[in-house]
Formats: sequence, structure tokens, C-alpha cells
Amino acid sequence: MNKFTKLSLCLGLLATVLFSACEKEYDSIETVDDAAIQTFIKASNVKYTKDATGYYYNISAQGSGAAVKNSDSVYYSYKFKTLNGQLLNQSSDVMIPGTFLGYTDRFTISSSSFVFTPIREVLSKLNRGGTATLIMPSNLAFGKNGLSAINVGSNENILVELGIYTESKIHEINELEINSFLISNSLTAIKDPSRVRYIVTQQGTGNQVLSSSTLILNYTGRLLNGTTFDSNTAGTFSTTLAEVIPGWNILKNFKAGTKLRLFIPSDLAYGQAGRVDTSTSTYVIPPNAVLDFDIEIVSVTN
Repeated sequence: MNKFTKLSLCLGLLATVLFSACEKEYDSIETVDDAAIQTFIKASNVKYTKDATGYYYNISAQGSGAAVKNSDSVYYSYKFKTLNGQLLNQSSDVMIPGTFLGYTDRFTISSSSFVFTPIREVLSKLNRGGTATLIMPSNLAFGKNGLSAINVGSNENILVELGIYTESKIHEINELEINSFLISNSLTAIKDPSRVRYIVTQQGTGNQVLSSSTLILNYTGRLLNGTTFDSNTAGTFSTTLAEVIPGWNILKNFKAGTKLRLFIPSDLAYGQAGRVDTSTSTYVIPPNAVLDFDIEIVSVTN
């Protein structure tokens, strides 16, 4: 056997050893994850089913609504936690996420994009109104790198609490969002037949607003999460009701000098399209967003 052959054999053996070591290290992470998950499950005294890909799930309520397909639009909720109960990330009950079931595995968290296939797969097992708990091993979650922005460590197993809302229409979801916002902020609002909610903080005594009136308004517009998307409080904004979103037509019920707060369902605002900042191609107002306005009717010209 010549020296070249011996060297080739040695290099081949070394490569085999290194590959085996890497494979063993990877397998050991899966093994450690699975052991930790099984320990958690045993302590929780809840029955979980293990999927062939390695995640575990428990359907706590099947849901009394209709079954859903990948092509169906769903509104859903989620909470990401560590196995020791630390809350990492959650959906909002005042801006409820909605998408086609087939896209519910896609998340943007702290400006990073993730695809969590187990979330879509578990949601697809539920009917509308159903709830489930999912445990993702680290390789199906945030992996070796974790996500420090939300305190996810390296190779962290993640528990996700999931639910599909019974409601399937956006106007129903908007009602839930408005109700949740009012309750959480201890507010009482009047519901107009148009479905706009309003709170009058000052009754005006000036000219009555008509469909044809020219109005001077001060206003601040927010999303229900508190983000301000537009404001003009300098007394310089002039408009007619024909030029603004349909939800502002409720101003015909009031007179100059009135100050009020409006909660406007999305179909009476910017609807499914939302509003995009053309300079950045990002949403200023997301699709199907309820809007929260403070408005002062400064003057009315008829």
C-alpha cells in the first residue's frame, strides 16, 4: 500500500468520525428535547399525542363550529411560552389576527420571519371555536440560535396555546375587538345603527352638521393597539363628509363644538385594503383594522 493510499484511508476515516460525531450531536439534541418534553408532560398530567415529526399536541376543545380547510379564512389566537411558563409572545384580543388557514404557520416576530409548520397542522385539526396546546421541540421552533429579542434561549422547547375563533366574518371579529377594547379600558360607548360606537365628551351648541356641510375638524386617529396613524389638531383641516371614510358620517348627529370619540369597524374605514405608505410599501393601517378617533367639530358651514 503506497503512501497516497494510506493518506486517503486516514482522511476517509477522519471524515467518517467527524460526520458521525456531528450526527450524534444533532441526534442528542433531539433526544434531550424529547426527554425534557416528556418530563413536562408527565408533570402536567395532560395527555398529549406525538406527531411523527416530533411535536406533541393536546386538543382541549374540538370546537362546535364548522371544520376548516387550508383555503378557509380563520381568526385565531396564540400564546408562545417556555415549558416553565414564561410568556414569550401572544396575539392581541383587540387586533385579532386573521388569514387563510394554510398561512397560519407564518409569523413575523421582532422583525424576523419564521415558519412553524406544527401550528398550521394543529389548527387544521380543530373546528371553529376549538382550542389546543402544542409543544414544539427546539428544532421545529427557534432552533440553536433562539431569539434573544423575546428571551428564547438556544435549543429552547416552546409551548404554544392555540385557538380558532367561532366567528368567521370580519364584522363579527370587529365587534369582538371593540367590545374587548371597551371592557379592558373601562369605557362605555353608544352603538349607532351604523355599528359605529361613540362617546361624547362635550356637546356642541353651534350649527348642525349636514351632508353638505363644510367642516373644520381637529382629529387624532389610532389603531386599537394605541398606534397613532394620523393627526391634525391645528384647526386647519377642512373637509366635507363626502371626502372622508364612511364611519365619519355619524358626525351628522352632532353640532359644531362637539367633542367625541369614535370606534369605527373596518368596513366603514379602510376595509380589507388597509392603507399603505407608498414611500415604504408598509401598512399605515392594516387590513380589516378597527379605528379609534378623537374628533372635535371646530366649525360647521352650511
